[in-house]
Amino acid sequence: MDNGKRSEVVVSALQFACSDDVSTNLATAERLVRAAHGKGANIILIQASELFEGYYFCQAQREEFFQRAKPYKGHPTILRMQTLAKELGLVIPVSFFEEANNAHYNSVAIIDADGTDLGLYRKSHIPDGPGYQEKFYFNPGDTGFKVFQTKFAKIGVAICWDQWFPEAARAMVLQGAEVLFYPTAIGSEPQDDGLDSRDHWRRVMQGHAGANVVPLVASNRIGKEIIETEHGNSKITFYGNSFIAGPTGEIVASANDKEEAVLIAQFDLDKIKSKRYSWGVFRDRRPELYKVLLTFDGSNLSL
Repeated sequence: MDNGKRSEVVVSALQFACSDDVSTNLATAERLVRAAHGKGANIILIQASELFEGYYFCQAQREEFFQRAKPYKGHPTILRMQTLAKELGLVIPVSFFEEANNAHYNSVAIIDADGTDLGLYRKSHIPDGPGYQEKFYFNPGDTGFKVFQTKFAKIGVAICWDQWFPEAARAMVLQGAEVLFYPTAIGSEPQDDGLDSRDHWRRVMQGHAGANVVPLVASNRIGKEIIETEHGNSKITFYGNSFIAGPTGEIVASANDKEEAVLIAQFDLDKIKSKRYSWGVFRDRRPELYKVLLTFDGSNLSL
């Protein structure tokens, strides 16, 4: 690794059920962060990190839920996690509902092992469907895909729906990301009890790991959450199954759909870098042929 840092890194994915009480969820997150630290973790992705302060409120379009948003600077959850990260010497991505003047974002702040806030990523892809009505609350992110040089590794962090887009993973690894992290809130579909996206969800991200030859950490919440909507109650059962994938997409640690979990995996980033270089997927890229990716319909190449 660069800058004289050690090659081995221990990553962790946490998984738990959220209440709709901020203090309870923060206490649970801190308890599991300390448990992961006890197992040797260096970088910890808090389960339900996507809006983990409360229930996933995007099941409904309700004006009062905008009151959950807070400005980035001085955000109490970020400040608390900075203190925890510094105490334990850990890297912790912290997601939150961001208010920025008249804009609102689904955001994540990256906290380094000395408690430093390394910067912000704002979710780029915003879904809009039954139970996942995020376009009502969130502007499309304007940060672009970013990487963050932490004490232990250069990491890329994207949020939930971003994980379905291979372009996002490739953009982060092109910028040098050595490990990808995806905090998530996904489960059942309120309009179709028979639709289970769990296996599809996992395979897509395993593909990102394998296609880019990097480890990948995905954390999802568990539990049933009911939100009152204008059409009655909406219910999502979050299916957990948080996991850590290795650089060929192999699953190296996995949780189930019902229980709290602290997943741990260790990777030698220098060995993975050598494998990534020798495999040739970045050597043999042809960026000049990919202009079609700048279009919506695949035909207007004037851009």
